Amino acid sequence: MYIVMNEKKRQRAMRDDQFREILKAFGLSWDGYRRVRRGVKKHLRAHMVALGSRSVKEYLARLEGHREAREEAERLMNVSISRFFRDIGLWQALETGVLPDLARRGEDRLRAWSAGCACGEEAYSLRIVWQALTDRCDGLPDLEIWATDANPSFLEKARQGIYGPSSLKELPDEWRAAHFSRIPGEDRFAFSGSLKEGVRWGVHNLVREEPPASGFHLVFLRNNLLTYYEKGLLVPSFRKVVSALRPGGVLIIGKKERLPDECGPLVPLTSCPYAFEKVGGS
Repeated sequence: MYIVMNEKKRQRAMRDDQFREILKAFGLSWDGYRRVRRGVKKHLRAHMVALGSRSVKEYLARLEGHREAREEAERLMNVSISRFFRDIGLWQALETGVLPDLARRGEDRLRAWSAGCACGEEAYSLRIVWQALTDRCDGLPDLEIWATDANPSFLEKARQGIYGPSSLKELPDEWRAAHFSRIPGEDRFAFSGSLKEGVRWGVHNLVREEPPASGFHLVFLRNNLLTYYEKGLLVPSFRKVVSALRPGGVLIIGKKERLPDECGPLVPLTSCPYAFEKVGGS
């Protein structure tokens, strides 16, 4: 009986070649999704069944003619793996060099964009670092953070600011004590209400839409566009992101990501190999 049930389950599961077919239709990268494909395939398979599609070909045809169904499929392929202070070396470089350098330029406001912010860990990590700098240094400009994602459910979780222990595992103990409180009776933690101020959350699609604003001093583009998209969609979308960065501003990508060949006027910083300054006059 167990063998029969297991075989039926295997037959219902989406095969890798079927998943590759869907990725290709959306301009997405197999290399990017390979390690996280199990959960994504499960969600897509359930969506196929809900739409009454008996094959991937039928499913893609259905998505082509129904905008809402296609948008739902796109949301199901969003990956929200993140945590506070992911890649701790980056945050140390931001605190000791990048942010102080940007702050010394004498402007009243520093504008940052967390592009593809998932559930908000990155944006809130930046708020914590900025607060630490503010406590040590006088006369810092105000920090304005724009945090965007294509998935509204991720943004709702970000606004709530409630996280499990796995999201906080790289957070220094003193900052956890200062900025989080345990929810009574639960193994979850609420982010400080005061540090939620100054974050603008918004739904935004990096591929289909123009940047939400321009003149950013700092842009985080980590572990999303450069990981999950094929070149045909990646390069024009990447150029739009770079266009939103002011000259002298800094772009940050994922630790294991690489810039496309057509990356524009970006020069790596000596303090961090995956942070890049935009040079030139535009």
